[in-house]
Amino acid sequence: MRTRRAGRTTGPHRRPHPDRHPRPRPRRRSGPRIRAAVLAAVLALPAGLLAGCSGTEARPPSDGSAPGSGPGRPSATAGGGGDGGGGTHWRPKAGTPWQWQLSGRVDTGVDVPVYDIDGFENDAETVARLHADGRKVICYINAGAWEDFRPDRDDFPRAVRGRGNGWPGERWLDIRQTGVLRPLMARRMDMCRDKGFDAVEPDLMDGYLNRTGFPLTARHQLAYNRMLAELAHERGLAVGLKNDLPQIPELVGSFDFAVNEECAEFGECAALTPFIEQDKAVFHAEYALDPDDYCAESERLGLSSLRKRLSLDAWRRPCP
Repeated sequence: MRTRRAGRTTGPHRRPHPDRHPRPRPRRRSGPRIRAAVLAAVLALPAGLLAGCSGTEARPPSDGSAPGSGPGRPSATAGGGGDGGGGTHWRPKAGTPWQWQLSGRVDTGVDVPVYDIDGFENDAETVARLHADGRKVICYINAGAWEDFRPDRDDFPRAVRGRGNGWPGERWLDIRQTGVLRPLMARRMDMCRDKGFDAVEPDLMDGYLNRTGFPLTARHQLAYNRMLAELAHERGLAVGLKNDLPQIPELVGSFDFAVNEECAEFGECAALTPFIEQDKAVFHAEYALDPDDYCAESERLGLSSLRKRLSLDAWRRPCP
């Protein structure tokens, strides 16, 4: 039985120093269940899409909403942008280059139109500096697990904290309890909006595929993920679907882009085709493979691919 990384990536787990970004950490999940679910999603795609892959062709705040958009976000789009299909939020186009940095002081000198950085660990000044250089900025938050090092940790009742996800200080959330979690996630997205971010990357969006301590189903996950998309759009933020490949056919219409880890290593990149077909970016990272092993396929599929270290520091090796 294989295991795979999903969500954040590995490295020595440690409580973050006040002056240092927390190091990203993964959870492990069993392979056969994932493989079967992803295969079913790929087989559900129209035949024409698969051929293309082969290269042959307003509520009150307590309810979790906040109309309007925050200050500091430029209206111009990076990487093509768009209005997200009916709203005023940004939508990155397929093939848009990106930088993903969740640890260390953010290196603002990478010449790409999109940055994805930690929402808690970076301030409005960092976002404004990136905007001044013409970048769009994505706000990373954890939407699927409780973390004991976040400033809002005490706001999560014990009843919604499940099993550990394999790393000290983290526990899966009971995503069935949307009445509890919606306002908490709303406040996190308020933070992203108020710091001037353009979009949100909610992490751990496929708890139903893991042993969480709760009887989560695909239906629970669909409802929760759609709730997250709604919260982001209410704030004028774009939102990305993180991993959760089996549910892409049902969720592609609700999300503005995708963030994926290791689809090339596990032969799953074709499942992301629905995003590309709607000209929505797929921000893709590999950790173990050499770019020569996947860049040709990434170019054929239209993915925005790069190799990253497991620490998700500033280092990157994009496809040429």
